[in-house]
Amino acid sequence: MQKEKKRPMIKRFSDAEILQMLGLRFKQYRVALGLTQAELSAKAGVSVMTIHKFETGTARNVTATTLISLMRYTGLIENLDALIPEVPESPYSNLSSKQRVRHNGNKKQ
Repeated sequence: MQKEKKRPMIKRFSDAEILQMLGLRFKQYRVALGLTQAELSAKAGVSVMTIHKFETGTARNVTATTLISLMRYTGLIENLDALIPEVPESPYSNLSSKQRVRHNGNKKQ
């Protein structure tokens, strides 16, 4: 039986720490693809400095547009669905839309 990798509880980290972890993980993908920062910069339309700061954890802010562009040109774009998955259909959505009739406690005599 294979041991599962323990993942850190992400909610314990600050936004800056999460961004730093994402940058490091992104760099691992870029390197595995054999892309230099300059090559990725030319393809994604993101400056080399922005990529460098993202990957080294020194970026204070990475826009969603920048992240999407970098993901697109490294083949990670399909993973965006895991970031914010579609809302599952409610089991109650197929029930009839009859309105409930409320009865108050006052009885006519």
